[in-house]
Order: sequence, then structure tokens, then C-alpha cells
Amino acid sequence: MGGWAIAVHGGAGVDPNLPTERQEQAKQLLTRVLNLGIAALRSSVSAIDVVELVVRELESDPLFNSGRGSALTENGTVEMEASIMDGSGRRCGSVSGLTTVKNPVSLARLVMDKSPHSYLAFSGAEKFAKQMGVETVENEYFITQENVEMLKSAKEADSIVFDYRIPITGHETCGTGVRSPIHMNGLPISLYAPETVGCVVVDSQGRCAAATSTGGLLNKRTGRIGDSPIIGAGTYACELCAVSCTGEGEAIIRGTLAREVGAVMEYKGFGLRDAVEFVIKERLDEGKAGLIAVSNTGEVAYGFNCVGMFRGCATQNGFMEVSIWD
Repeated sequence: MGGWAIAVHGGAGVDPNLPTERQEQAKQLLTRVLNLGIAALRSSVSAIDVVELVVRELESDPLFNSGRGSALTENGTVEMEASIMDGSGRRCGSVSGLTTVKNPVSLARLVMDKSPHSYLAFSGAEKFAKQMGVETVENEYFITQENVEMLKSAKEADSIVFDYRIPITGHETCGTGVRSPIHMNGLPISLYAPETVGCVVVDSQGRCAAATSTGGLLNKRTGRIGDSPIIGAGTYACELCAVSCTGEGEAIIRGTLAREVGAVMEYKGFGLRDAVEFVIKERLDEGKAGLIAVSNTGEVAYGFNCVGMFRGCATQNGFMEVSIWD
């Protein structure tokens, strides 16, 4: 075994004009949660416990699009989703349509550990949360003034707003007022950047785990489900690796992106970095996305085909990095 390793992300596709202050805030948050995960791994906490711990911390900060600070639906409410997977035995849990659960990733963990199911959604997930006694809050807790203003802009533009930013060719900025050449399931969309979060870990025992959490698209239809809670698409872990994805959910779902990394390693014999590169290049078609991954030997890799990804990683040998751009 090559020792423990951890990687986190706060979303792929970043506005190249993103203010320096916002960039620094993102880097500080990623550094903080990395250090939280590092401390836990040094204390021999298991991979599955570490990914839950780290994603809970990201959900509790309104900077990225998960938990508090989640993107708003067309009705001005929050519908959150999350998933978690333990590579040991490929155990998993997912939730969607949450409106009151403070930390969706922990409810996903309870679905995995305390129910006979792998996926609960909407009223069924909320009922399960009450039965499990998890912390709940009013929907208003998750709503930030910034997202209220962005929803207003999206409605004025009459558009669904995507869950990450990429630059628009021929324009200097991104925004709801710019006609987008990007299509989702054949329909044009405008772009904004409330960013999905995720964490992947391999612990000192070689056990891999992954977790992903998001509020989804801004101005999305109520009931829409993206890739983040779908095992094999937005999240996957097995004995070989753990993967968390971010970006164009519909493209990630079609490409079963997270599972593809493990499949390429298993069936083609690729190493982690080569597998990530292959999947980003060959499995997204025209979709825009990114992912982070770790292997059971302590490797870390990431890949994206858009401009930038909020990310950070650390390994047992002392390496640590927090980055946004290429």
C-alpha cells in the first residue's frame, strides 16, 4: 500500500473572471477541509468516515453549492441530493429532494448503514430522516441572498442555469444574459457557478470511499435529479479506486463517468491517472465535467475538460495542493 490519500472538489468549470477574493475564499475553504481530513486520516479514521466528515463541513459552508448555499429551484426552494459509497463491499447510499436535512451526506450514509435500500428520495427520504433523528432545519436556512438574486436573474432570462461556469466563446464574461452555445439534452442553457462538492479518500488500510453533495441546477424544475446521487455516475468506489464527479449532470449520467474510471482500471489495466485521462477524453461526448479520484495504492488524480476546477489533494508522504486552474 502507498499510504492514505485524499482529494476534494468544489465544482468543475470556473469563470475566468472570478474575483480574486472569491478565488481565495474557495482556496481557504478547500485547505480547511483538507486539513480536517488529513487530521482524521492521521488518527486512523476509516475512509468512509473521512469522506462523510469532509463533505459535512463543505455542506455547512455557503460558499459552494451543497447544503447551506444550495442552488434554488424554479419555486425559490432548495432540493438537495447526495451520495456516499464505501469501496469495501461496494456499499452505498443516496438521497434526493431533501428540503430540511441539514447535512444530506449523513442521511445518505444512514440509508447505506441503517436501511435495506440504496436510494431514498423526496418525502420518503424526509420521513426516513425523522425516523433516524437527524438534524433538520427550515428550508430558509439553506437559502442565501446571493442565490435569491441569481434566481431572479435566471427567471428574467427565462433560462435554466447550469451548475458550473465555463467561458462563452466570443464573450468576456459568463452570465444568464449571454446566449450559450452549450446544450443539455439538446436544449440550450445559460451558465452560472454554484458548485457541487465531493471528497474521495483511500485510508492507510487501502480502503477507498467517495461522497458527493449538491443543490443541483439553479432554476431547475422541481423534482429534477442530477448525477450527484447516482451511484456509478456522480459517485463510485470499489476496491481499486474512489471517484467523485462534478459538472454537466446529464452528460455524467449518460457516460456513467465515475464507474468508467474503475472499469477502465479493471478491464483495461490502466493506472489511475491514465484511466482518468481516458474517461474525461472519451466518455463525455460534448459534455463538460470534471472528477477527482484516488486509488487503493495511494495515488491521486483529477481531470476536467472545462476551464478550471476547485480542487485540493494531499497524500501521506506530505504532498498537499490546492488549485483552481490548469
